[in-house]
Amino acid sequence: MTENHTALYGEHEKAGASFTDFGGWQMPLKYSSELAEHHAVRNAAGLFDLSHMGEVWVSGPDAAAFLDYALAGKLSAVAVGKAKYSLICNADGGIVDDLISYRRGDDKYLVVPNAGNAATVAALLAERAAGFDVQVQDVSSETSLIAVQGPNAEAIVLTLVPEAQHMLVKELKYYAATEVGITVNGTVQDLLLARTGYTGEDGFEIYLPNADAPALWQALLENGQGQGLVPAGLAARDSLRLEAGMPLYGNELSQTGHPYAAGLGPVVSLAKESDFIGKAALA
Repeated sequence: MTENHTALYGEHEKAGASFTDFGGWQMPLKYSSELAEHHAVRNAAGLFDLSHMGEVWVSGPDAAAFLDYALAGKLSAVAVGKAKYSLICNADGGIVDDLISYRRGDDKYLVVPNAGNAATVAALLAERAAGFDVQVQDVSSETSLIAVQGPNAEAIVLTLVPEAQHMLVKELKYYAATEVGITVNGTVQDLLLARTGYTGEDGFEIYLPNADAPALWQALLENGQGQGLVPAGLAARDSLRLEAGMPLYGNELSQTGHPYAAGLGPVVSLAKESDFIGKAALA
């Protein structure tokens, strides 16, 4: 099996990370103590490499109607700038993956599946797009994702944002996203900043090109030193999400289990007008 490395693999090696396979990716399990990393996120801040996650753009006049059909939630009801947690199911109602979709325009969404399922979800979306006026573009291989999580996350991110945009960051609500200037390699670049996370803490997830990821990682670590920021691995991420009651695909979620058994009934919109894959089985 091919081992995939994120654009930040070298940074993790320099930091002395212990690695583990996760969804075909070599990811940092921990850097020192998983307990210390867990507590850092709860009390200060942790820095996570989430670049193994998938990113799929869905755009076109039928984007909203298409996602209503392809996913179990009502994505057409999501306001531009907001995000929604949803599920992609098979015809039997089994969970293929759980994912977050960001509405970036009337006709444009960014769908973010889990690492091990990214290719499967991208292929399923492309297959289900038949008959809809949409384009499905998988940009997972060229996109990095860095998360800053914890009570000091906002203060750390603000150190890299122009002062004129500080209120934009401060007023960004949970499960919302915006384009904001972030300093990478000494220049300010417009990047997608989302107030989302998988730890139960306040925090942000930043989407950017692979080539810029190491410089942003280094800048965040440097600027976050006085705020207690530490790099955190998958072990802390797992204990944090368990403590926050968040499901993990392959553990609580699978194709052989349905949303109601996983406690995710509210995510399923049986009331939406459109049919969707798995609706009959779930009803």
